[in-house]
Amino acid sequence: MELENYDEFPQSLPLIIEDDIFLYPFMIAPIFLNDEQNLKSVQEAIDNNKLVVISVSKPGFEAKRGLDGFYDVGVVGNIMRKITLPDGRVKILFQGLAKGILAEVTKASPASVMTSLLVTEPFDKIKIDATINILKDVVNKYSKVNKQFPVDLVSTISQNDDPDRIADLISSVLKLSKDDSYKLFSQTNLEKRLIAIIEHIKNEMEAIRLQKDVAKEVNSKLEKNNQDYLIKQQIKTLQAQLGDKDSNEQEILKYKKELKLIKKYISQGAYKEINKQIEKLSRMHQDAPDASMLQTYIEQVLEIPFGKYSNKKISVQSVEKQLNKDHYSLEKPKMRITEFFAVKQLLEQRKIKDSQNKGTVLCFVGPPGVGKTSLANSIAKALKRSLMRVALGGLDDVNELRGHRRTYVGAMPGRIVQGLITAKTMNPVIVLDEIDKVGRSNRGDPTSVMLEILDPEQNNEFRDLYLNFDIDLSSSIFVATANDLRGIPAPLRDRMEFIQVSSYTPGEKYHIAKDYLLPQERKKHGLKKDEISIDKKTIETIIEKFTREAGVRNLRRVFAKLFRKSVKMLVDDPSKKTITINKKNIEEFLDNPVFEIEPADKKAQIGITNGLAWTAVGGDLLKIEAIKIKGKGLLTLTGKMGDVMKESARISYSVVKVLIDEKKIKIPSKNIVKDAKGMDINVYDSYDIHIHIPDGATPKDGPSAGITMAVTMASILSDTKVRADIAMTGELSLTGKVLPIGGLKEKMIAAYKAGVKTVLVPQKNFKRDLKDIPDEVKSSIEIISVSRIDEVLKLALV
Repeated sequence: MELENYDEFPQSLPLIIEDDIFLYPFMIAPIFLNDEQNLKSVQEAIDNNKLVVISVSKPGFEAKRGLDGFYDVGVVGNIMRKITLPDGRVKILFQGLAKGILAEVTKASPASVMTSLLVTEPFDKIKIDATINILKDVVNKYSKVNKQFPVDLVSTISQNDDPDRIADLISSVLKLSKDDSYKLFSQTNLEKRLIAIIEHIKNEMEAIRLQKDVAKEVNSKLEKNNQDYLIKQQIKTLQAQLGDKDSNEQEILKYKKELKLIKKYISQGAYKEINKQIEKLSRMHQDAPDASMLQTYIEQVLEIPFGKYSNKKISVQSVEKQLNKDHYSLEKPKMRITEFFAVKQLLEQRKIKDSQNKGTVLCFVGPPGVGKTSLANSIAKALKRSLMRVALGGLDDVNELRGHRRTYVGAMPGRIVQGLITAKTMNPVIVLDEIDKVGRSNRGDPTSVMLEILDPEQNNEFRDLYLNFDIDLSSSIFVATANDLRGIPAPLRDRMEFIQVSSYTPGEKYHIAKDYLLPQERKKHGLKKDEISIDKKTIETIIEKFTREAGVRNLRRVFAKLFRKSVKMLVDDPSKKTITINKKNIEEFLDNPVFEIEPADKKAQIGITNGLAWTAVGGDLLKIEAIKIKGKGLLTLTGKMGDVMKESARISYSVVKVLIDEKKIKIPSKNIVKDAKGMDINVYDSYDIHIHIPDGATPKDGPSAGITMAVTMASILSDTKVRADIAMTGELSLTGKVLPIGGLKEKMIAAYKAGVKTVLVPQKNFKRDLKDIPDEVKSSIEIISVSRIDEVLKLALV
């Protein structure tokens, strides 16, 4: 099909933009299209029986289908066939007819351009024939060095007399950049075009020659390396046959030299063991099965930092300064830590050997997130010592701490020795994290190993099974952390001094948030101080309604969430300079509120009493409920109570019965049932009592709910309301005495958070523990001491 069958040029033609290659006249090529503009152009050409012009996108405009991102020349042709493929693309069979010059876009969608034909300038036939002969000769040579050059193309151009066609055929198979292809495609001076093609081919031939030279040089080097390797292997074989162990001697000498350097820092037994293994390795053939195991052992042992100590002098002032810098409140723990190091500093100044205090182990006990591990971090920072953390949670294999004997495959030192190697000193601060969660299994009891590690009389001769000699741990400072003392065996508790790290009050949490958490999280998220605004009321709201914890770990997570959302808002809208978070918009940033502690009821009720409980994550308010059902005096207990709490409930029931018999609890006449003879039946024999502690899925146990359950039973049997603004804690004896309890600080904080106005506590706790209660709690709550159940009932029942 010829151009004469179509309108005269110049004319407006539908435009197709191709990404990869220039197409040439007289080429019939399949083209795959999925761009919307291209598909519209194809459809217009088919519908109107028009030619199309195909141009190529400029570099960097492949993904952008703008009308200024393509070259101003292209090939004019017709669409012979169109097929729609299953994957949504369209395949067309295109026939090139002539080169075209693209002048201006006449229509945007589908794109059409005013196109005129590109015509070659007049030329000198004799000069062009001579140039064509040179080109054919160069192409012939190029086809011999480039195996990818189409062989049939050589014969095709040798039989062709049209210089334009020859130039097009060769240009179409050359590997050229888009700009170089464009220059050849658009060149109307035939002589210049042929010379440019000859230069491109010669450059390509030179590049192929250089590649071959480089490959030849590399191959010769590889052959030489292989020869050298074979010669060396032959030398090694000859040395082995002659008994020459020179290759192994250098390593043995190195080991012996390192052992000599540490000899004065290790015990005689350790020196003998290491030297024995070095000698054994020196007599052993390199390929012996045990050689690698022995070598690993020696290298591990020599990595232990024997003789290397952090020589920074202990300064109580620096310890105190670091603790105050890193932690708000925690006055008692900080005071005990500074006292501990004050003793060490004085002994160091007076050059008295620290034999008794050396092995003292401080154990921080408290709920998660209150700063136990970070206290140890602060100690290490203040002393300029390495920090070594041993996570004990779930550990149930003694060999994890003591190491594996070398007779086992894959044996390695225990965590303590590995920690010393990592710390690179013999006196790091060793944090034994979650010591209350050490397990026990058929692989031994790790707590027995902990006894040796923590005992100052034994840890100077701690034996690691992998090392097979004693190692001195007495210079290290041991710090342990735990959530619950009950999880630590008694012998292990005896080796430690416990420091309670209690829950934070809302006021303390506010100061921690303002002075520590907010600046740290702001820095971590790359925010400037003036880019986010959170006022005091908002921080207090977050503490009160969006966290449920004794510590501040969740509070940090909440601030991190706020800052993440704020950063996204700033990035999405660069015009915003400040993100303000307040009580009105806080729920746009956070999920629904999580009430930390259920607030106390406002109205007095029968059979509901506010009790206070201690848990591993802080204090809590427990509303103990009771109902009476006509029956025979049975007591039903629900709410997943433990054995101790069940016994406490039975004791409380007995005490209430006695008080009813003694007329100290008045029973209304409507609750008194008469028997068949008209005699009064005791109220506790006429009704069954059902006591329940809500949140039934949570286990509850401990000796502190006695008086709470007694008040609840007295209330339900006497139809008397219990004050809603009062809470209580205390165990009850069978004679009616109120016995002391533990965890008073956490319980008082829970009462404060729940909005309780009055708290009844055992008299002994009032005298002993009142000084530990935060001032903001004491100023908001009336604390009354009680010694007998009669006093409790008088204060609690309305």
